[in-house]
Amino acid sequence: MKLTSLNKYLGFLILVILFQPLFAEEEIDIWNKEKKQIPETIENDNPEKNISSQSIFTNQQNNNIEIENEILNTSKEANVFGIYDPAENDFDLNMWTTTKAEDVRSSIKRINKINLSNTAEKLFENTILSFSYPPEGMEEKEFVDLKINWMIENKKIELIEKFLKQNNTFPNKKKLIQYLVDSNIAKADIKEGCKQINFLDKDIKDQYLEKFKIYCLVFNKKKNEAQLQLDILREENKSDKFFDNKINFLLGVNPKSSQKIREDNLLNFYLSSITTANFKYEPNKNTSKIIWEYLNAANLIKLDDAQNKEKIKSLEVAANKDQFDKQKIFDIYSNLTFDLNSLIKAQDIYQTLDNIDARALIYQKYLLSDNEEKKIELLFLLKDLFQKDNLSNVFTKFLSDRLLEIDLNNVSASYQEVVEKNIINEEEIRLGKIKFDDKILHKSRLLRYFQDEINPKKAQKDFAKIYKKIKKNRKYFFSAKDIALIESLAKDGIEIPKEFNYQEISKQYSVPPNLLKLAESKESAFLTLKLVEIIGEDEAYNLDPETIYFITHLLNQNNLKKIRNEILISALPQRS
Repeated sequence: MKLTSLNKYLGFLILVILFQPLFAEEEIDIWNKEKKQIPETIENDNPEKNISSQSIFTNQQNNNIEIENEILNTSKEANVFGIYDPAENDFDLNMWTTTKAEDVRSSIKRINKINLSNTAEKLFENTILSFSYPPEGMEEKEFVDLKINWMIENKKIELIEKFLKQNNTFPNKKKLIQYLVDSNIAKADIKEGCKQINFLDKDIKDQYLEKFKIYCLVFNKKKNEAQLQLDILREENKSDKFFDNKINFLLGVNPKSSQKIREDNLLNFYLSSITTANFKYEPNKNTSKIIWEYLNAANLIKLDDAQNKEKIKSLEVAANKDQFDKQKIFDIYSNLTFDLNSLIKAQDIYQTLDNIDARALIYQKYLLSDNEEKKIELLFLLKDLFQKDNLSNVFTKFLSDRLLEIDLNNVSASYQEVVEKNIINEEEIRLGKIKFDDKILHKSRLLRYFQDEINPKKAQKDFAKIYKKIKKNRKYFFSAKDIALIESLAKDGIEIPKEFNYQEISKQYSVPPNLLKLAESKESAFLTLKLVEIIGEDEAYNLDPETIYFITHLLNQNNLKKIRNEILISALPQRS
């Protein structure tokens, strides 16, 4: 009986051992099925439910973006790159996703041809540099390149530094770093350039930047480390004889340096200039703009012979192309020699001279003049002489600056008009202090609401008082600017008297149908691009009232209130 029981137990144990792999295999299959279901769940999730764009910043250590305490790992999922939290301007991460890539490309191509006003440029900057997913049909790299190229083409050094600090890894990162490096070499500021090379990380393999990093080690007197890095670069076949020769000379390994000058890139040209005895270089029309900039900054352009008209002519042409310092052209003119009789009779004899001497003579005559109206006459004669040789770009800013120095109280009304027409507006808007006028709605103290100086409750009280005062004036005409302000207040919940049918008045102001369509389809980012095109070279305060109305109307449609407020505060008030 006991033996039989033992046999049964052994038989059962053998069966368990034999079937154990089958149980194990079945268990693994179950986990495989569960693992396969996970991606399906993620795919079906709505990103808008899981990702809020109220607060975004970049984690430098792991290239994550933190969004209201949630982490979006941009290295594994859809990457977003930028500078600004989209919520700062009432956008979100999906601000481009319903816009077709070709529409964005075409719009930016047109925008790049416009000399944007401060208003338009700021609007474009806030839009294109917000963290966001790319437009429909556009790859991540192309979208990043749009941002990078705009910053480089517009020389946005501070924005480039911010972009590098806030985005750890992104396509074409080395292009931005090289631009920063070259910008500082061009300014002959090697110390700052060597700071920028710290943006270079181990994942970026770029021959040019690695060479500059080695030079920075030499510059900072870390010769042993520089020699080690040079040896590694040579082992990787990333160096060349020219670079080896220059660095070994600077390290003291070679007693002499090759006198060869290379201008294929700025680093090689810079190394040529600091290692060549009695360095001399004659730039020409084929010399790159950035090398011209370095020659200017390093004071390497010399005019040994003041009578060398061909050299002077080439420098004038370079200055007209923004390759040479324009002020130095006038310094050259000052050094040309004329006798006293020629200076006295300058306006009578300048036509008998060649064009360079004629400009120089009139310029010197201007410097010697102490009469304001005479100075104006000579400046405009000089303007004509520059135009004659298609060199207007050399003189335009100079003319404006000199006219600003003239005391208009000492000249007649006819001269004043000419002077004012030829003064260029400063690049930075100097709007002045707002002067409130409660007799005109769009100039009233209600504007303080759009400056965030008063809350909605206070705005409601102010509106009631101002409207009551205006209502008494039966001749008062509600302008497009007034309607822009009223619509914006109503959009924000300020109660407008029912008796005042502002919607009916607004019907007389048309809004372009194509822009209305964008607003209705909630293509907020693309809508702002179209507004950038419309504003173009104008500041908001120079726009006509109807344009101001339909711009604010469209911004209200898409709840882009911050941008709307900036437009209103620029466009509406009277300023001192």
